[in-house]
Amino acid sequence: MPDRESIASFVRSRRTANKLSQRELAEMAGVGVRLVSEVERGKNTTRMDVVNKVLAVFGKTLGLADVPRIEP
Repeated sequence: MPDRESIASFVRSRRTANKLSQRELAEMAGVGVRLVSEVERGKNTTRMDVVNKVLAVFGKTLGLADVPRIEP
């Protein structure tokens, strides 16, 4: 699963590439401007459902990815 910094970078770059303001992206995603700002800053308390709403504008979603297991 991508870390919050890579998600922040992805959202910011896709938003600017599509010439969207944070307000426009927020309206498209059905979230507040503050939440878009928090996603773009990689704030660690942002809820996954909110991140998924923003990512859905770009046809993406958070999901499970295979990684090496850490044995206890």
